[in-house]
Amino acid sequence: MSQAPRRLIVTADDFGLSWAVNEAVERASRDGVLTCASLMVGEEAAADAVARARRLPALRVGLHVVVADGRPVLAPARIPALCDAHGRLDGRLVRAGFRFFFRPRARRQLEDEIEAQFAAFARTGLPLDHVNAHKHMHLHPTVLGLILRIGRRYGMRAVRLPYEPSLVAVSPRAWRRYWRAVSVMGLWTWLMRQRLERAGVAHNDAVLGLLQSGALDESSVLALLKRLPSGVTELYCHPAIDDDAQALTLGYRKRAEFEALVSPKVAAALQEGDVVRVGFGDLG
Repeated sequence: MSQAPRRLIVTADDFGLSWAVNEAVERASRDGVLTCASLMVGEEAAADAVARARRLPALRVGLHVVVADGRPVLAPARIPALCDAHGRLDGRLVRAGFRFFFRPRARRQLEDEIEAQFAAFARTGLPLDHVNAHKHMHLHPTVLGLILRIGRRYGMRAVRLPYEPSLVAVSPRAWRRYWRAVSVMGLWTWLMRQRLERAGVAHNDAVLGLLQSGALDESSVLALLKRLPSGVTELYCHPAIDDDAQALTLGYRKRAEFEALVSPKVAAALQEGDVVRVGFGDLG
């Protein structure tokens, strides 16, 4: 009995956050294994990211919805229930989540901001390959509901499912981290899967990089690829050509993640394993 085919989506998050991130995405698309990038339409380097994407026909670009810990698209005065004293979207995720769920005023402003981000992406003229959210905030049922409703109007066809299988837990310490993550995210991930399938929205089967977010390198990527499951898996990362110190990704080893994406050993492992690299737009 033949093994089911394995397809891999390789995504760079935070496209548009900085020049260093954008440069890494361009190089990894041209010279490495990167297939997708998720665009933060409200960040300072978003215009540069869009210009690069237009000259990278093989790169699939999606929307990285930011509802916490980032720059809004709308003026902060229009969404005060979502922003802190500095005009940024609240970086305290639990507090933001409670606001979204319990405060009607915050929900209305959240809807306006998500709509504005979809509209900003549409104005780029880039095909919308996928949608996900910064800090995986689309696991929040209110955020997901708004993304599903608004995204339908903008041609959204695929969403990241942030489910990481137990194959990543290769040591006692990793197992402890894995089960802590499952206890926090497991129910929300299961509910998300049900809602995406009822809505007819495509999604990956699994994701890699969640427990090692910001800490991937060539050796860890090679180890994950050796245990790649069947079906459609997304490997997501946060590459940059240097470890620039934006607050959003402070402490991330972004240069190491970039080097993994352009590693000849990683490319060879995919070829030897008969792994097909795809984008979300290739999912049926």
